[in-house]
Amino acid sequence: MSEQTKLLKIGELAKQAKELVSTIRYWTNEGLIEVKEYSQGGYQLYEPSMVERIERIRRLQSEKRLTIAEIKEQLNG
Repeated sequence: MSEQTKLLKIGELAKQAKELVSTIRYWTNEGLIEVKEYSQGGYQLYEPSMVERIERIRRLQSEKRLTIAEIKEQLNG
């Protein structure tokens, strides 16, 4: 796997997205963020594109005051 396509552990994703790990776990459980795969050690691994998705989720929450269900519709619609 090249450096450009390196998957991120949840802590790395949180750091890059400037978000709490607990928030990322919550959004993952709610279906807003997708786990790409699991490492041999059981770590959740995310694509780097999830950083942009997290930023979009935050905007939808703060600017438009959308609920989780409404954000899901926006992201998947």
